[in-house]
Amino acid sequence: MLRLDEYLDCEHMNCADVSIDSFVIPPIEIDPDRIKILMISEAPPEDLHDYYYSEGNPFYIQTTIQAFNDAGILVTGINDIVDLGIYVTTAVKCGKTDYTIATNTIKECSYILEKEISYFPNVEIYMLMGDVAIRAMNYIWKRQTGKRVVPPGSTYKIRKEALYIDDIRVFPSYLQTGGNYLIEKSKRTMIAEDLREALAIVKSKAGQDGLL
Repeated sequence: MLRLDEYLDCEHMNCADVSIDSFVIPPIEIDPDRIKILMISEAPPEDLHDYYYSEGNPFYIQTTIQAFNDAGILVTGINDIVDLGIYVTTAVKCGKTDYTIATNTIKECSYILEKEISYFPNVEIYMLMGDVAIRAMNYIWKRQTGKRVVPPGSTYKIRKEALYIDDIRVFPSYLQTGGNYLIEKSKRTMIAEDLREALAIVKSKAGQDGLL
């Protein structure tokens, strides 16, 4: 078992458009070998009481639960999601202070994300929830391979393509946190479709490997 918040930190803490008071790495004990899906969203909330792994009923987990339930995957909390082999994190590790996040902030934080995802050896799917996650992962892949994996363009068009980095499937999707999630029905539908397909792929691979 591993707690990544004991291994990861930011060396700078000087980005102008985020609140360093809300810097967070998922504070959870996890078995990295069991994780098959990395679900990467935008940034933590400014109020960490609303973060995925906070006690009670944080807003981030409320909308994430709704996304899974929309997909026909019944979960009641973050532990149920982890039990499915899914690790939920953010591309940027400090809460944003404006509607958008600066390019340099995303690029700087992608180095932390790169270290974070390196701890998961058996990942089969990256779910990139929104533009910030897509951009951060493209920075990582370009450093590693010289090319971006997710092409430019509207997400609703890109998501129709089967994208891969090595043999890992990449799903460019939409952000499943925040108040807009509750009112943008078309995006909710697409997120649900992506979740269903991602879990189906993992289940299919498990069957092929004789694990089911």
